[in-house]
Amino acid sequence: MKIVVAGIIKDRSGLILLVRRGPEESLRGYWEFPGGKVELGETEETCLVRELKEELGIDIEVGRFLDQNHYVYDHGEFLLKTFEVLIVGGEIGLSVHDKLVWVNPDELNTYNLAPADMPIAQLLAAKSVL
Repeated sequence: MKIVVAGIIKDRSGLILLVRRGPEESLRGYWEFPGGKVELGETEETCLVRELKEELGIDIEVGRFLDQNHYVYDHGEFLLKTFEVLIVGGEIGLSVHDKLVWVNPDELNTYNLAPADMPIAQLLAAKSVL
């Protein structure tokens, strides 16, 4: 099973960042919380810092752990762990994603989310965790 981490990034007005997987990626066209796979010898927090720098060009601080979800795709078994994230530098740019959007927590479920991200979105919408 692979461990994947994702950042829940909130702007000042309470909107949450979603990114859409690009045409070259698995699960292309699905929306997700940004992040990636933890590499051997890497902590979850270090992975999240690295992935968001590589994928979005931003520097972040990792906050508290929020929730996790186990999901089995055709291409493998994953444990998605989500953390609050604060942007501390850089400007958001896209490298592996083709779109981004800032969404009200109660509207997250209106997007075509990757299946592993759906329970996290439901939790954020229901409990306004952030």
